[in-house]
Amino acid sequence: MEDRIVDAKIQAEDSELDTHLRPRTFDGYIGQEQAKEGLKIAIAATKQTSEPLDHILLFGPPGLGKTTLATIIANETGVNLRPTSGPAVERAGDLAAILTNLQEGDILFIDEIHALSRAVEEVLYSAMEDFCFDIMVGKGPSARSLKLTLPRFTLIGATTRAGALSSPLRDRFGATYRLDFYTENEIEQILQRSARILQVSLPDDCAKLISQCSRRTPRTANRILKRVREYALVKNGGSITSDIVRATLEMLTIDEAGLDEVDRKILATIIEQFKGGPVGVNSIAAAISEETQTIEDVYEPYLLQAGFLQRTAQGRIATEQAYRHLNIPLPQSKSPLPL
Repeated sequence: MEDRIVDAKIQAEDSELDTHLRPRTFDGYIGQEQAKEGLKIAIAATKQTSEPLDHILLFGPPGLGKTTLATIIANETGVNLRPTSGPAVERAGDLAAILTNLQEGDILFIDEIHALSRAVEEVLYSAMEDFCFDIMVGKGPSARSLKLTLPRFTLIGATTRAGALSSPLRDRFGATYRLDFYTENEIEQILQRSARILQVSLPDDCAKLISQCSRRTPRTANRILKRVREYALVKNGGSITSDIVRATLEMLTIDEAGLDEVDRKILATIIEQFKGGPVGVNSIAAAISEETQTIEDVYEPYLLQAGFLQRTAQGRIATEQAYRHLNIPLPQSKSPLPL
């Protein structure tokens, strides 16, 4: 599967763009007001007590700003941020190397923390709770356990799958914040901020067009904005207009609802080949020559969240909204499908 413009998961091209556009303070961070307010209070209290922050868990769909929030927390508290990811910490020794290099008050940020192995998780418990680390020295009968004292640090864990975290690990976080999808107005504000940083003029109607097809996700919106800027440079001397935005979206095969060619193909297949469903995901995968796991993990989440698809015990069902979006008449014999 090629990288998709509308896929909110981070891609190779995003690293530089994300770093360039990422806000450094709460003032520049748009949206997620409930999480921001809670974090501001926690940071203000920490500055008065001179104690490290409680361990923090951030969860929600990809592309909503979990890494950005971790960076802002470190900047606002004036401490170092030590980033890593769950898949990168394969063994307890990897974790030991990271923990023993932390300074007092540092923030350890573990992205996709649900991917930690059970062995690494169990070592992390004592580090989070007692700020100590047990390490085995030697092998065989002469092996012994050595307890290392760690500086007081704050762990910020980020995950797109909070349910995949074990209860013992989840319970050790002092504060948990869920990041929700943004409103279209918030996405428009983010786009205008990004346009200023990229030094391009973005008319309000153009920001609205991009916002509508961004799947309410800042990373996707910024990625589309980058493509629009490139298209405008080549085709219109750098000037962004509504026609330029529409032409860019057409080139990217993204429609006004944020669906791309494969999204529409999945819905059309369910409606035209399987009479709207219910149909099993294996049948859909065979019909469009795509892997079942890819459909479940990559395509279905947004179709379900946006109301184009229903997942039932009998299979997938295309909703009335999907029929309308594809301009396909709803069969008279079918009972009205849910929106």
